[in-house]
Amino acid sequence: MTQRRVLVLYVGGTIGMAPSAQGYRPMADFAGVLRRQFAACAGLPACEIVEMAEPIDSANLQPAHWRAIAAELVARWDEWDGFVVLHGTDTMAWTASALSFMLLGADKPVILSGAQIPLGQPRSDAAANLQGALALAADPRIREVAIYFGGRLLRGNRSSKAHADRFAAFDSPNCLPLAEAGIGIVVHDDRLLRPAARDFALPAFDRAAVAVLTVHPGLSAPAVEALLGDPAVRGLVLCSYGVGNAPDADAQLLAALGAAVARGVVVVNITQCVTGSVVQGSYATGAALARIGVVAGGDLTLEAAFAKLHVLIARGLDAEEIRAHFGRTLCGELG
Repeated sequence: MTQRRVLVLYVGGTIGMAPSAQGYRPMADFAGVLRRQFAACAGLPACEIVEMAEPIDSANLQPAHWRAIAAELVARWDEWDGFVVLHGTDTMAWTASALSFMLLGADKPVILSGAQIPLGQPRSDAAANLQGALALAADPRIREVAIYFGGRLLRGNRSSKAHADRFAAFDSPNCLPLAEAGIGIVVHDDRLLRPAARDFALPAFDRAAVAVLTVHPGLSAPAVEALLGDPAVRGLVLCSYGVGNAPDADAQLLAALGAAVARGVVVVNITQCVTGSVVQGSYATGAALARIGVVAGGDLTLEAAFAKLHVLIARGLDAEEIRAHFGRTLCGELG
């Protein structure tokens, strides 16, 4: 059997950093360090390393970076059997979500990974994450964007960073792991996405197109109006209470949201809760949002809702088309 070939794209992040007097900074010749690491491990797939021209500290990530990362993958798509994207943990789930919507119908694995402690440092988790990600990127059963971290493969657009200081940094509360690593790696075939028609897109993003608003006690209509007053804002992720509830007793607040919907802003309602789903008709407070045209986001994560809005807007869809897309799953993002 021909050996599977995997491309490793180093975007940035802790995995490729080294200590300095100013804290962790990108290490010199990280690609060379990786090659030596791979050469010391038997049984890995054949691979090559490509580094982004300017490594990104994930806290500095912008939507435009999603396009640059996707472009690197698409340009090499037909040459490789799978891809590993090494990325900082802070915004890894945001990038994984965006890539899933940009690479619709992916017919190869795209596995994001990284580390909590840099490669080569004491007690680093980098080598284990790398080796697991490479093995899964060579598995032809996987045809989607996923995150491998801490021994689990999670659907990218169902994942969030849950722990700042644990090796198992990511979780996917509303979606079971796609694979789990112990002595061996168990892939749960029944949880994987089924093949779909390829529909890749590399749209140009407007960083101001999508905003996020968390409902909280005392949230005021002027605060909403100030956030949505920018004409560049075309989408809003509303993080509400419980199953999609907001203070319906505040008529001015609802009027501010309704006015935004009326002028074409797509408002998507997701829950602040770690698990569960938005069902806007369960309580009057949620039904009020439905009446003014707010779209129920089901069990979308914040990262997935934000990325889905950004990608659909960037692809040129109008408000009604975008609202319709939020009612169905495009790539496993909804339960």
